[in-house]
Amino acid sequence: MGCCDDPTQPEKINRNDWVLLQEKYGNLQRDLFTSDPEKVMLKQLQICNAYLRELAALHAHFDSVRKQAITLLDDKSNAVLKRIAEQEGDNEIGELARQRLIELEKGQDQSLLGRLFHH
Repeated sequence: MGCCDDPTQPEKINRNDWVLLQEKYGNLQRDLFTSDPEKVMLKQLQICNAYLRELAALHAHFDSVRKQAITLLDDKSNAVLKRIAEQEGDNEIGELARQRLIELEKGQDQSLLGRLFHH
């Protein structure tokens, strides 16, 4: 930002970027209307950010989308995984959240041990 930029004004977007965004959004809408929405969501999980994955893990309509989102969450999403585990109880999604928490915990322990013994 320069000295004269007004933070109250929206950021300007380049015309080419705008066209790319419109195309991407249009393609996503087309896929949602013409394909299986569950498959579209599963595909989008691979490229979305952590916040959207957390939302999908918590609230997605399809269980397959929730399960896939849970498996993609990392250790920064521990609070979300704990919340899912508590809310879902002993069902399959709750169990998957607990398993993911254990995996992430083991991964942290192993990386700590690796750093202690390899340095």
